[in-house]
Amino acid sequence: MAVVVEKVPGAKATAPPQFGLINLLKVIAAQLIVLHHLAFYGPMADYARPLMPDVIDWLGSFARIAVQVFLVIGGFLVAKSLFPQGQPGAINPLGTVWRRYAKLVPPFMVAMLCAVAASALANRWMTHDSISAPPNFMQLAAHALLLQGVLGYDSLSAGAWYVAIDFQLYAVAALLVWLCGRFSGSALRRWLMPAVVVIGVSTSLLYFNRDPDWDEWAPYFFGSYGLGIMAWLASDPKRRPRAVALLVAMILVPTLAALVLDFRLRIAVALVVTCILFLFGRARIASTSYWGMSAVNRLAQISYSVFLIHFPVCLLVNAAFARFVPPAPHYQALGMLAAWAASLLAGALFYRCVELPLGRMLQSAKTSPSARTAFV
Repeated sequence: MAVVVEKVPGAKATAPPQFGLINLLKVIAAQLIVLHHLAFYGPMADYARPLMPDVIDWLGSFARIAVQVFLVIGGFLVAKSLFPQGQPGAINPLGTVWRRYAKLVPPFMVAMLCAVAASALANRWMTHDSISAPPNFMQLAAHALLLQGVLGYDSLSAGAWYVAIDFQLYAVAALLVWLCGRFSGSALRRWLMPAVVVIGVSTSLLYFNRDPDWDEWAPYFFGSYGLGIMAWLASDPKRRPRAVALLVAMILVPTLAALVLDFRLRIAVALVVTCILFLFGRARIASTSYWGMSAVNRLAQISYSVFLIHFPVCLLVNAAFARFVPPAPHYQALGMLAAWAASLLAGALFYRCVELPLGRMLQSAKTSPSARTAFV
Protein backbone atom coordinates (compact mmCIF):
# COMPACT_ATOMS: atom_id res chain seq x y z
CA MET A 1 0.00 0.00 0.00
CA ALA A 2 1.37 3.37 -0.96
CA VAL A 3 2.26 5.74 1.84
CA VAL A 4 1.13 9.34 1.37
CA VAL A 5 2.88 12.03 3.34
CA GLU A 6 0.87 15.24 3.58
CA LYS A 7 2.99 18.37 3.51
CA VAL A 8 2.04 21.07 5.97
CA PRO A 9 3.22 24.61 5.19
CA GLY A 10 6.14 25.49 7.41
CA ALA A 11 6.56 21.95 8.68
CA LYS A 12 9.69 19.92 8.22
CA ALA A 13 9.42 17.20 5.56
CA THR A 14 9.11 13.71 7.02
CA ALA A 15 10.48 10.69 5.21
CA PRO A 16 7.86 7.99 4.59
CA PRO A 17 8.15 4.75 6.56
CA GLN A 18 10.42 2.17 4.98
CA PHE A 19 10.90 -1.58 5.17
CA GLY A 20 13.00 -1.23 8.29
CA LEU A 21 13.84 -4.89 8.82
CA ILE A 22 14.88 -5.32 5.19
CA ASN A 23 17.09 -2.25 5.43
CA LEU A 24 18.69 -3.60 8.60
CA LEU A 25 19.38 -6.97 6.98
CA LYS A 26 20.86 -5.27 3.93
CA VAL A 27 23.17 -3.15 6.08
CA ILE A 28 24.39 -6.13 8.12
CA ALA A 29 24.94 -8.23 4.99
CA ALA A 30 26.78 -5.42 3.19
CA GLN A 31 29.15 -4.92 6.13
CA LEU A 32 29.83 -8.65 6.33
CA ILE A 33 30.70 -8.72 2.64
CA VAL A 34 33.14 -5.82 3.05
CA LEU A 35 34.75 -7.51 6.05
CA HIS A 36 34.87 -10.84 4.22
CA HIS A 37 36.81 -9.28 1.35
CA LEU A 38 39.12 -7.53 3.81
CA ALA A 39 39.83 -10.86 5.50
CA PHE A 40 40.11 -12.84 2.28
CA TYR A 41 42.04 -10.45 0.02
CA GLY A 42 45.13 -8.41 0.71
CA PRO A 43 48.07 -8.72 3.10
CA MET A 44 46.65 -6.70 6.02
CA ALA A 45 44.55 -9.62 7.24
CA ASP A 46 47.54 -11.96 7.07
CA TYR A 47 49.61 -9.63 9.24
CA ALA A 48 46.75 -8.96 11.67
CA ARG A 49 45.75 -12.62 12.05
CA PRO A 50 47.86 -13.24 15.22
CA LEU A 51 45.70 -10.68 17.05
CA MET A 52 42.37 -12.27 16.15
CA PRO A 53 42.84 -15.53 14.26
CA ASP A 54 39.35 -16.88 14.90
CA VAL A 55 37.64 -13.66 13.81
CA ILE A 56 39.63 -13.34 10.59
CA ASP A 57 39.21 -17.02 9.79
CA TRP A 58 35.44 -16.76 10.33
CA LEU A 59 35.18 -13.65 8.17
CA GLY A 60 37.25 -15.26 5.45
CA SER A 61 35.30 -18.52 5.44
CA PHE A 62 31.71 -17.79 6.52
CA ALA A 63 30.90 -14.08 6.14
CA ARG A 64 30.41 -14.56 2.41
CA ILE A 65 27.20 -16.46 3.23
CA ALA A 66 25.71 -12.99 3.75
CA VAL A 67 25.17 -13.07 -0.02
CA GLN A 68 22.18 -15.31 0.73
CA VAL A 69 20.56 -12.37 2.52
CA PHE A 70 20.82 -10.30 -0.64
CA LEU A 71 19.45 -13.13 -2.77
CA VAL A 72 16.37 -13.70 -0.61
CA ILE A 73 15.73 -9.98 -0.22
CA GLY A 74 16.18 -9.59 -3.96
CA GLY A 75 13.45 -12.14 -4.63
CA PHE A 76 11.17 -10.54 -2.04
CA LEU A 77 11.56 -7.07 -3.57
CA VAL A 78 11.28 -8.24 -7.18
CA ALA A 79 7.92 -9.79 -6.31
CA LYS A 80 6.87 -6.52 -4.67
CA SER A 81 7.93 -4.64 -7.81
CA LEU A 82 6.61 -6.90 -10.58
CA PHE A 83 3.41 -8.26 -8.99
CA PRO A 84 2.73 -6.35 -5.74
CA GLN A 85 -0.81 -7.72 -5.43
CA GLY A 86 0.39 -11.29 -5.70
CA GLN A 87 -0.97 -11.85 -9.21
CA PRO A 88 1.23 -11.63 -12.31
CA GLY A 89 -0.07 -9.10 -14.80
CA ALA A 90 0.73 -8.02 -18.32
CA ILE A 91 4.27 -6.64 -18.48
CA ASN A 92 6.68 -5.94 -21.28
CA PRO A 93 9.51 -8.34 -20.39
CA LEU A 94 12.10 -6.72 -22.66
CA GLY A 95 11.35 -3.23 -21.37
CA THR A 96 11.34 -4.44 -17.77
CA VAL A 97 14.67 -6.23 -18.13
CA TRP A 98 16.19 -3.30 -19.99
CA ARG A 99 15.27 -0.91 -17.16
CA ARG A 100 16.97 -3.22 -14.70
CA TYR A 101 20.07 -3.39 -16.88
CA ALA A 102 20.13 0.40 -17.27
CA LYS A 103 19.88 0.80 -13.50
CA LEU A 104 22.63 -1.70 -12.63
CA VAL A 105 25.25 -1.34 -15.32
CA PRO A 106 26.24 2.36 -15.53
CA PRO A 107 27.35 2.63 -11.87
CA PHE A 108 28.74 -0.89 -12.11
CA MET A 109 31.01 0.06 -15.01
CA VAL A 110 32.18 3.22 -13.25
CA ALA A 111 33.15 1.01 -10.30
CA MET A 112 34.95 -1.40 -12.63
CA LEU A 113 36.99 1.47 -14.07
CA CYS A 114 37.80 2.51 -10.51
CA ALA A 115 38.93 -1.06 -9.83
CA VAL A 116 41.18 -0.98 -12.91
CA ALA A 117 42.76 2.28 -11.73
CA ALA A 118 43.13 0.95 -8.18
CA SER A 119 44.87 -2.20 -9.44
CA ALA A 120 47.28 -0.12 -11.52
CA LEU A 121 48.19 2.04 -8.52
CA ALA A 122 48.31 -0.85 -6.05
CA ASN A 123 50.65 -2.72 -8.40
CA ARG A 124 53.26 -0.02 -7.79
CA TRP A 125 53.21 -0.57 -4.04
CA MET A 126 52.79 -4.32 -3.61
CA THR A 127 52.66 -7.68 -5.33
CA HIS A 128 49.53 -9.67 -4.52
CA ASP A 129 47.06 -12.06 -6.14
CA SER A 130 44.19 -9.62 -5.50
CA ILE A 131 45.59 -7.19 -8.08
CA SER A 132 44.00 -7.65 -11.50
CA ALA A 133 45.97 -7.49 -14.71
CA PRO A 134 45.15 -4.58 -17.05
CA PRO A 135 41.98 -5.56 -18.94
CA ASN A 136 41.62 -5.71 -22.69
CA PHE A 137 38.63 -4.44 -24.64
CA MET A 138 36.87 -7.81 -24.71
CA GLN A 139 37.14 -8.20 -20.94
CA LEU A 140 35.64 -4.74 -20.41
CA ALA A 141 32.90 -5.49 -22.95
CA ALA A 142 32.07 -8.75 -21.16
CA HIS A 143 31.68 -6.82 -17.91
CA ALA A 144 29.49 -4.22 -19.62
CA LEU A 145 27.23 -7.05 -20.81
CA LEU A 146 27.39 -8.76 -17.39
CA LEU A 147 28.75 -11.87 -19.08
CA GLN A 148 32.28 -11.95 -17.64
CA GLY A 149 31.76 -15.16 -15.70
CA VAL A 150 29.82 -16.91 -18.44
CA LEU A 151 32.49 -16.07 -21.02
CA GLY A 152 35.34 -17.09 -18.72
CA TYR A 153 36.91 -13.67 -18.09
CA ASP A 154 38.44 -12.82 -14.73
CA SER A 155 36.37 -10.37 -12.72
CA LEU A 156 37.83 -6.91 -12.29
CA SER A 157 36.36 -6.63 -8.79
CA ALA A 158 35.37 -9.10 -6.10
CA GLY A 159 31.65 -8.32 -6.28
CA ALA A 160 31.28 -8.27 -10.06
CA TRP A 161 29.88 -11.80 -10.24
CA TYR A 162 26.93 -10.94 -8.00
CA VAL A 163 25.75 -8.05 -10.18
CA ALA A 164 25.71 -10.40 -13.18
CA ILE A 165 23.78 -13.05 -11.24
CA ASP A 166 21.32 -10.49 -9.90
CA PHE A 167 20.56 -9.39 -13.45
CA GLN A 168 20.08 -12.97 -14.63
CA LEU A 169 17.71 -13.70 -11.75
CA TYR A 170 15.71 -10.55 -12.39
CA ALA A 171 15.40 -11.47 -16.06
CA VAL A 172 14.16 -14.96 -15.12
CA ALA A 173 11.61 -13.46 -12.72
CA ALA A 174 10.37 -11.00 -15.36
CA LEU A 175 10.01 -13.82 -17.88
CA LEU A 176 8.02 -15.93 -15.40
CA VAL A 177 5.72 -13.01 -14.59
CA TRP A 178 5.12 -12.40 -18.28
CA LEU A 179 4.43 -16.05 -19.03
CA CYS A 180 2.10 -16.54 -16.06
CA GLY A 181 0.35 -13.26 -16.78
CA ARG A 182 -0.69 -14.55 -20.19
CA PHE A 183 -2.98 -17.12 -18.55
CA SER A 184 -5.38 -14.48 -17.31
CA GLY A 185 -8.43 -16.56 -18.15
CA SER A 186 -7.47 -19.56 -16.02
CA ALA A 187 -9.43 -20.17 -12.83
CA LEU A 188 -6.23 -21.37 -11.14
CA ARG A 189 -4.18 -18.36 -12.28
CA ARG A 190 -3.59 -17.15 -8.73
CA TRP A 191 -1.71 -20.39 -7.98
CA LEU A 192 0.20 -20.57 -11.25
CA MET A 193 2.99 -18.21 -10.23
CA PRO A 194 3.62 -19.87 -6.82
CA ALA A 195 3.62 -23.30 -8.48
CA VAL A 196 6.11 -22.25 -11.16
CA VAL A 197 8.36 -20.56 -8.60
CA VAL A 198 8.33 -23.63 -6.31
CA ILE A 199 9.23 -25.87 -9.24
CA GLY A 200 12.15 -23.54 -9.94
CA VAL A 201 13.18 -23.48 -6.29
CA SER A 202 13.01 -27.28 -6.01
CA THR A 203 15.00 -27.83 -9.19
CA SER A 204 17.62 -25.34 -8.07
CA LEU A 205 18.03 -26.68 -4.53
CA LEU A 206 17.92 -30.36 -5.44
CA TYR A 207 20.11 -30.24 -8.52
CA PHE A 208 21.71 -27.01 -9.79
CA ASN A 209 22.85 -25.66 -6.42
CA ARG A 210 24.64 -28.92 -5.69
CA ASP A 211 26.83 -28.60 -8.78
CA PRO A 212 29.43 -25.79 -8.64
CA ASP A 213 29.77 -25.89 -12.42
CA TRP A 214 26.51 -23.93 -12.52
CA ASP A 215 27.61 -21.10 -10.23
CA GLU A 216 27.84 -18.61 -13.11
CA TRP A 217 24.19 -19.10 -13.99
CA ALA A 218 20.87 -18.10 -12.43
CA PRO A 219 19.57 -21.67 -11.78
CA TYR A 220 22.33 -22.19 -9.20
CA PHE A 221 20.99 -19.28 -7.12
CA PHE A 222 17.29 -19.38 -7.95
CA GLY A 223 16.54 -21.50 -4.89
CA SER A 224 17.33 -18.63 -2.52
CA TYR A 225 15.89 -15.98 -4.85
CA GLY A 226 12.68 -17.94 -5.33
CA LEU A 227 12.31 -18.36 -1.57
CA GLY A 228 12.23 -14.58 -1.34
CA ILE A 229 9.47 -14.45 -3.97
CA MET A 230 7.49 -17.03 -2.01
CA ALA A 231 7.97 -15.06 1.21
CA TRP A 232 6.31 -12.05 -0.45
CA LEU A 233 3.39 -14.15 -1.66
CA ALA A 234 2.89 -15.93 1.65
CA SER A 235 3.07 -12.73 3.71
CA ASP A 236 0.17 -11.09 1.86
CA PRO A 237 -2.27 -10.08 4.63
CA LYS A 238 -5.22 -10.41 2.23
CA ARG A 239 -4.73 -14.16 1.83
CA ARG A 240 -6.86 -16.58 3.78
CA PRO A 241 -5.16 -18.67 6.49
CA ARG A 242 -5.46 -21.89 4.48
CA ALA A 243 -3.80 -20.26 1.47
CA VAL A 244 -1.02 -18.92 3.68
CA ALA A 245 -0.51 -22.37 5.23
CA LEU A 246 -0.25 -23.91 1.76
CA LEU A 247 2.28 -21.31 0.63
CA VAL A 248 4.35 -21.84 3.78
CA ALA A 249 4.32 -25.59 3.09
CA MET A 250 5.46 -24.87 -0.46
CA ILE A 251 8.41 -23.00 1.05
CA LEU A 252 9.35 -25.52 3.73
CA VAL A 253 8.91 -28.88 2.01
CA PRO A 254 11.40 -28.50 -0.89
CA THR A 255 13.89 -26.54 1.22
CA LEU A 256 13.94 -29.00 4.10
CA ALA A 257 14.11 -31.91 1.65
CA ALA A 258 17.12 -30.30 -0.02
CA LEU A 259 18.82 -29.79 3.35
CA VAL A 260 18.19 -33.39 4.37
CA LEU A 261 19.55 -34.64 1.06
CA ASP A 262 22.61 -32.38 1.11
CA PHE A 263 22.98 -29.94 3.98
CA ARG A 264 24.35 -26.57 2.89
CA LEU A 265 24.77 -23.80 5.41
CA ARG A 266 24.04 -21.18 2.75
CA ILE A 267 20.61 -22.72 2.07
CA ALA A 268 19.85 -22.97 5.78
CA VAL A 269 20.65 -19.25 6.12
CA ALA A 270 18.43 -18.51 3.11
CA LEU A 271 15.56 -20.41 4.78
CA VAL A 272 16.00 -18.47 8.03
CA VAL A 273 15.96 -15.14 6.17
CA THR A 274 12.87 -16.31 4.25
CA CYS A 275 11.05 -17.06 7.49
CA ILE A 276 12.01 -13.65 8.91
CA LEU A 277 10.72 -11.88 5.80
CA PHE A 278 7.51 -13.93 5.87
CA LEU A 279 6.85 -12.84 9.43
CA PHE A 280 8.10 -9.25 9.42
CA GLY A 281 9.24 -8.33 5.91
CA ARG A 282 6.28 -6.10 5.08
CA ALA A 283 6.51 -4.05 8.26
CA ARG A 284 7.21 -0.39 7.57
CA ILE A 285 9.08 1.60 10.20
CA ALA A 286 9.44 5.36 10.31
CA SER A 287 12.95 6.71 10.69
CA THR A 288 11.96 8.33 13.97
CA SER A 289 10.41 5.18 15.47
CA TYR A 290 13.62 3.73 16.86
CA TRP A 291 17.01 5.12 17.70
CA GLY A 292 19.40 4.60 14.84
CA MET A 293 16.78 3.79 12.19
CA SER A 294 17.66 6.93 10.23
CA ALA A 295 21.28 5.76 10.03
CA VAL A 296 20.18 2.24 9.08
CA ASN A 297 17.99 3.57 6.27
CA ARG A 298 20.82 5.76 5.03
CA LEU A 299 23.31 2.89 5.04
CA ALA A 300 20.77 0.70 3.25
CA GLN A 301 20.30 3.41 0.64
CA ILE A 302 24.01 3.43 -0.20
CA SER A 303 24.49 -0.35 0.15
CA TYR A 304 24.73 -0.96 -3.61
CA SER A 305 27.33 1.79 -3.94
CA VAL A 306 29.28 0.38 -0.99
CA PHE A 307 29.10 -3.07 -2.59
CA LEU A 308 30.44 -1.69 -5.89
CA ILE A 309 33.24 0.53 -4.66
CA HIS A 310 34.54 -1.15 -1.52
CA PHE A 311 36.92 -3.56 -3.24
CA PRO A 312 39.07 -0.96 -5.05
CA VAL A 313 39.11 1.11 -1.83
CA CYS A 314 40.23 -1.89 0.24
CA LEU A 315 42.82 -2.75 -2.40
CA LEU A 316 44.34 0.73 -2.23
CA VAL A 317 44.41 0.75 1.58
CA ASN A 318 46.03 -2.69 1.56
CA ALA A 319 48.67 -1.50 -0.89
CA ALA A 320 49.34 1.70 1.06
CA PHE A 321 49.79 -0.17 4.34
CA ALA A 322 51.98 -2.78 2.64
CA ARG A 323 54.22 -0.02 1.24
CA PHE A 324 54.32 2.60 3.96
CA VAL A 325 53.35 0.96 7.28
CA PRO A 326 55.34 -1.62 9.28
CA PRO A 327 53.88 -5.14 9.11
CA ALA A 328 53.14 -5.19 12.84
CA PRO A 329 49.78 -6.83 13.67
CA HIS A 330 48.38 -3.82 15.53
CA TYR A 331 49.16 -1.42 12.69
CA GLN A 332 47.71 -3.75 10.09
CA ALA A 333 44.56 -4.30 12.16
CA LEU A 334 44.12 -0.53 12.26
CA GLY A 335 44.55 -0.61 8.49
CA MET A 336 41.64 -3.04 8.20
CA LEU A 337 39.46 -0.73 10.27
CA ALA A 338 40.57 2.21 8.14
CA ALA A 339 39.70 0.32 4.96
CA TRP A 340 36.26 -0.55 6.35
CA ALA A 341 35.56 3.07 7.27
CA ALA A 342 36.93 4.32 3.94
CA SER A 343 34.65 1.88 2.10
CA LEU A 344 31.59 3.37 3.81
CA LEU A 345 32.70 6.93 3.08
CA ALA A 346 33.53 6.04 -0.53
CA GLY A 347 30.15 4.33 -0.87
CA ALA A 348 28.35 7.46 0.33
CA LEU A 349 30.37 9.59 -2.09
CA PHE A 350 29.81 7.13 -4.94
CA TYR A 351 26.07 7.15 -4.28
CA ARG A 352 25.89 10.94 -4.30
CA CYS A 353 28.21 11.53 -7.25
CA VAL A 354 27.62 8.46 -9.45
CA GLU A 355 24.66 6.23 -8.64
CA LEU A 356 22.15 9.00 -7.85
CA PRO A 357 22.96 11.23 -10.87
CA LEU A 358 22.93 8.26 -13.24
CA GLY A 359 19.59 7.18 -11.79
CA ARG A 360 18.18 10.64 -12.36
CA MET A 361 19.41 10.60 -15.94
CA LEU A 362 17.66 7.27 -16.47
CA GLN A 363 14.47 8.61 -14.92
CA SER A 364 14.62 11.66 -17.19
CA ALA A 365 15.09 9.43 -20.23
CA LYS A 366 12.10 7.31 -19.20
CA THR A 367 9.81 10.32 -18.87
CA SER A 368 10.94 12.22 -21.97
CA PRO A 369 8.46 12.07 -24.90
CA SER A 370 11.02 10.55 -27.26
CA ALA A 371 11.75 7.66 -24.89
CA ARG A 372 8.26 6.65 -23.84
CA THR A 373 7.92 3.99 -26.51
CA ALA A 374 11.23 2.41 -25.53
CA PHE A 375 10.41 2.12 -21.82
CA VAL A 376 7.01 0.47 -21.62
